[in-house]
Amino acid sequence: MAPLLHVEGLRVDIPTPMGMLHAVRGIDLEVAQGETLCLVGESGCGKSLTALALMTLLPQRALRGARRMDFGGRNLLAVGEREMSDLRGDRMAMIFQEPMTSLNPAYTIGDQLEEVLRRHRRAQPGEARERAVFLLEKVGITGAAGRLSQYPHQLSGGLRQRVMIAMALMCAPDLIIADEPTTALDVTIQAQILHLLKSLQQEFRMGMILITHDLGVVARVADRVAVMYAGEIVESATAQALFGAPRHPYTQGLLRCIPVPGKTPPGERLGVIPGLVPAPIGELSGCQFRNRCDHARADCAAPGPRFVQVRSDHAVRCVLAQ
Repeated sequence: MAPLLHVEGLRVDIPTPMGMLHAVRGIDLEVAQGETLCLVGESGCGKSLTALALMTLLPQRALRGARRMDFGGRNLLAVGEREMSDLRGDRMAMIFQEPMTSLNPAYTIGDQLEEVLRRHRRAQPGEARERAVFLLEKVGITGAAGRLSQYPHQLSGGLRQRVMIAMALMCAPDLIIADEPTTALDVTIQAQILHLLKSLQQEFRMGMILITHDLGVVARVADRVAVMYAGEIVESATAQALFGAPRHPYTQGLLRCIPVPGKTPPGERLGVIPGLVPAPIGELSGCQFRNRCDHARADCAAPGPRFVQVRSDHAVRCVLAQ
């Protein structure tokens, strides 16, 4: 079966006074209907720009390119802004990182939810209101009808994020992109939101790209994982394969930084990855992780390295895998 989303060679370049910033460098992605792909990596590795590139919401100065970008049988590289605007919020939806800045403080929750259905489905006001109440209840907001007249500042962070999820579901999209949807929330609310997202995705059979830097989140919800470093995907695998046998030194370093309940003794020092992420500016060659890698050797600086398929469900960009 053809994937819902198929992307090859996606690049995002941003001109800066110091040279061209290669924020996203030739990444390949696939998401099937009903599947959760987690995009993982440190802050600044290009995860959010990847999401914005898929939704055609990049900053004006950013330059997007790709060999292929297909969504539901439609070539996203060939659609105009008007057609893309029709897709956004309808068949593709995004849950942004900070719900307080994503919701308009000047409009009520009801106005913002109902606008989505009226814009894309030409729904009557009563129908849009009914759908809004239904989805607010679906995402666990009590007294949903009364919430429609409230403004974003009257809701807690957890409730605002639930409103954002309900808004993304208004048109029953095929694909949801969730950009670190639990970052600004406390731990208890984070767990509730993640459980909610997973259950809604299974109920509505949506594809989902979940962007996060938290491998604990990945372990709970991912079907497949793509690990990003300095704008590239360095390892791609099923969640089981990645956690069971990580192959890239960067992925191994990330996993060493996480305490394992029952295995990591209290007070024991956690693993660290020495050094800093390089700025992907100007001409780039070789593995960008080599200056932080314990296994680096001379050929790590050579052009490439290429993606190596180590198993049918596991690929890694590292000369050690070759």
